[in-house]
Amino acid sequence: MTDIPKITQIALVVRDLQATMERLHTVLGWGPWKVYEHKPPAYQDLTFHGSPADYAVLGAETQVGPIAFELLQPLSGESPYQEWLDTHGEGLHHVACMMPTREGAAGLVARLNGLGAETLTAGRLADALDFYFLDARDQLGFILETGSGHSKELVKPLRVYPEHTTSARD
Repeated sequence: MTDIPKITQIALVVRDLQATMERLHTVLGWGPWKVYEHKPPAYQDLTFHGSPADYAVLGAETQVGPIAFELLQPLSGESPYQEWLDTHGEGLHHVACMMPTREGAAGLVARLNGLGAETLTAGRLADALDFYFLDARDQLGFILETGSGHSKELVKPLRVYPEHTTSARD
């Protein structure tokens, strides 16, 4: 494998994004949190279990050392996040290993699909990047997100929590 995937993000699925941000900020000092709404039309060609999908998710992200830590709260539609909440409750949802190119991401997806991992969801963000979530629990022990970058690089946050804070980037 030419490009060795590096962990770029760890994500939790939560029922209450605001309460979780507040708790993680209070207990661990993590923040500031940039809050995003992930939905069409910015998110295009969404699929879920191989069928066209239409869902919206509220997300928040902060940098903790070299790793981005993300919270995801399903808002509407059938999604891998709502499915996880319904089946497992709140908690660790996925580990992201973004690749430097679309071809690198597609190659990692093909490799994992070839080993039996199902593509749970896929899509594009504003024609700029592709993303995939693979149920690689049998192969790796976790759901893997990959793609050609993170949405935070392309989408302006709705807000920041707390408004004035120092970062836990070290």
